[in-house]
Amino acid sequence: MTPFAFSWWQIVRLGLVQTALGAVVVLMTSTLNRVMVVELALPAIVPGGLVGLHYAVQILRPRWGYGSDVHGRRTPWIVGGMAALALGGFGAAVATALAEVHLAAGMALAVLSFLTVGMGAGAAGTSLLVLLATGVEDRRRGAAATIVWVMMIAGFAITAPLAGHFLDPFSGGRLVTVSGTVSVLAFLVAALAVRGIEPTRSGGDARQAEAKKPFREVLARVWSEPASRRFTVFIFVAMLAYSAQELILEPFAGLVFAMTPGGTTKLAGLQHGGVLAGMLLVAGLTMGIGGPLLGSLKMWTALGCVGSGGALLAIAGGGIAGPDFPLRGAVFALGLCNGIFAVAAIGSMMGLAGAGGEAERGTRMGVWGAAQGVAFGTGGVLGTVAVDAARLVLPPVHAYGSVFAAEAALFLVGAVLALRIAHAPAPSGARRIKLALFAPRLSMR
Repeated sequence: MTPFAFSWWQIVRLGLVQTALGAVVVLMTSTLNRVMVVELALPAIVPGGLVGLHYAVQILRPRWGYGSDVHGRRTPWIVGGMAALALGGFGAAVATALAEVHLAAGMALAVLSFLTVGMGAGAAGTSLLVLLATGVEDRRRGAAATIVWVMMIAGFAITAPLAGHFLDPFSGGRLVTVSGTVSVLAFLVAALAVRGIEPTRSGGDARQAEAKKPFREVLARVWSEPASRRFTVFIFVAMLAYSAQELILEPFAGLVFAMTPGGTTKLAGLQHGGVLAGMLLVAGLTMGIGGPLLGSLKMWTALGCVGSGGALLAIAGGGIAGPDFPLRGAVFALGLCNGIFAVAAIGSMMGLAGAGGEAERGTRMGVWGAAQGVAFGTGGVLGTVAVDAARLVLPPVHAYGSVFAAEAALFLVGAVLALRIAHAPAPSGARRIKLALFAPRLSMR
């Protein structure tokens, strides 16, 4: 039993927070990255390093989750995190435009902005997840988290093509205007969504918070569990493979297929649409529709990793095939398989998160969120460094293709690991798959 229970309308309101978060993050990790590489002709390591900073600070997620558990009030963390996220997102767009005329000043502002984005996304995403875990009854958690997840992906899928439409014809001023508008609207939506949604803490809750064990002790206990450690390693490898392609896919489409900034932004939106489709497919089959075989979380996790690797190999070969290659179809397939492995792994994650009870849920989710953040930061840097290094000796089409092939191999390693980790059992009847958030990029972003 939970100390309070959200209604369906309140759950949808919390989903709007994830929609707002996704709207800001998708511009940071796709559009600004492409503009820096193609329009500003900067090395790919520049946006890769900046996004790496954004994810590096999310290693603090366990502490934020623990703090939310201890203090009990999650909405201030959510609102504060969204304010930082919106401010950082707008600042990053200003920095990108400024870099056209003053590179040093633009990069200095970009570093500060991306750090702010990372702190905001981590604080808001972790606290939102803890609030959902605390305020949603067991029988509603699967459906509630599905709603929130869909709304997060919708933030990616809707914002990317709309922003792409308003970005053409491209200019620095237009970029700042679009980003500023998205940031302001995202913060207002999130702030209004959580207004009055969290009940006031009682005196008993305050006494319980004071008696809670220290953060280091709780974190050590979570990390000492073999199942928790194995799952953390899987998340790291799978997210490393995913993130390594994220920062180079749009520049690849711009350089090899001559797409405009608006066109590559729409391509990112298509990929996120594929993620949504894969997620809904597996969610439906594992909620009793597909039977014991098709309801296996372990099977879908492994197949999603294998399919993601295959799609990356197809994209690598597509650059060599030439402009007639159906790039949009391959990118959609990549997103579809990404969604398949993510939603299956998330079902198991929620089963493991509840092992220590509500008092540790925020810390556990923070540990896995930190693994995701470190993987995304590392993958972004490694992917861009690999592309820059390969372009020193290879033409762009072969340089990008070789990196995509390496990422495909990493996904296959993830598939092997997926078959060795503990998974939550597939649900049936009234017992639904328990989904959660890879916050903010799949939390993600």
